[in-house]
Amino acid sequence: MKDFVTIAIFNFPHETYILKNLLDQEHIPYIFENETLVSIDPFASIAYGGIKLKVHPKNLERAKEILDSFKNDNHLKIV
Repeated sequence: MKDFVTIAIFNFPHETYILKNLLDQEHIPYIFENETLVSIDPFASIAYGGIKLKVHPKNLERAKEILDSFKNDNHLKIV
C-alpha cells in the first residue's frame, strides 16, 4: 500500500460512497485514507487533511477517468 498515490481529497464520507462503487465495478484497488477518522469527527476533516483517495500507479489513468467522468457527467457531483 505504500506505492499508492493520492488522486483526490474529499471533505466528507458521503462524497465517497458512489465513487467506491464505481471503482469496485472496475476492480480497481483503492484506499480512502482518514475515512474512519473523518466519519467519527467530521468537523476535524481539515485538520486530518480530508479523506484521500489513493490508487496504485498502474490503475492511475483509469481511476482518473472514472473520477473525471463522475465529476463532469453525473448529476450527483462531488462537492
